[in-house]
Amino acid sequence: MMLPDEVLEEIYKIREEHAKAFNYDPELIFADWLEKREQFEKESKGKIIKTPLKKRKEGVSEERV
Repeated sequence: MMLPDEVLEEIYKIREEHAKAFNYDPELIFADWLEKREQFEKESKGKIIKTPLKKRKEGVSEERV
């Protein structure tokens, strides 16, 4: 038996409320998401630091444990 995860429960609640606000219409939900993303990008312009991905050395494989 898994214990309830409070963070996941909160995410599910927020997603449900958002979907309900748009009558569960995927096109409207997606359009709202795009609008919010554009607004976030405008507001955070220059404030987000992106770190480059590290390149693997050739011939080196990762071991999985």
